[in-house]
Amino acid sequence: MHIKNPQFTISAVSPKQYPQDNLPQIVLVGKSNVGKSSFINTLVNRKKLARTSSEPGKTRQINFYNIDDKFYFVDLPGYGYSKMSKQEQVRVGNFIEEYLQTSKNISLIIFLIDIRHEPTANDKLMYDYLFKTNLPCIVIANKADKIAITKVDSYVTKLQQTLNPLKDLTFLPFSSERRVYTQKIWKTIENKLPNLEI
Repeated sequence: MHIKNPQFTISAVSPKQYPQDNLPQIVLVGKSNVGKSSFINTLVNRKKLARTSSEPGKTRQINFYNIDDKFYFVDLPGYGYSKMSKQEQVRVGNFIEEYLQTSKNISLIIFLIDIRHEPTANDKLMYDYLFKTNLPCIVIANKADKIAITKVDSYVTKLQQTLNPLKDLTFLPFSSERRVYTQKIWKTIENKLPNLEI
């Protein structure tokens, strides 16, 4: 996959700020520090398109990235960050829910979880919420470089058995360090969105 000109478009907190061009939107969801920004940067082969931070929970707006005028990656603020005030958590939660309920251009949700750990209570709540939206969704088991490569498949299988025992969602490993997973991610996106013409 060769991305020519990915661009940061806008950080938004309300529908009037969302891009109005009706391009498909691929939405990234996951807890703080799960690596959504690094996921975007790796897929588009750019080091600093999506801003990464050593401080989890810093992204508190919805970030839209235009990918070659074909679609957007949409990075939602991470959840489960304890240092955010209760008031701020409610505010962020409200505009995330508003986006997921009102945007007409969501074509795929990519739900990132940490391959090393059992899904947290917040992961399970988010998974249940996403499942009820009936939007197309794939689950990415991120940070696969943190475990032995021979154990990756078994860890992914265990996560699927925990979250999705019916196995009706696609679960894939990923790592910003081990780029061997990138091509399969793109293939899966293309299969889920055949009209995207990536």
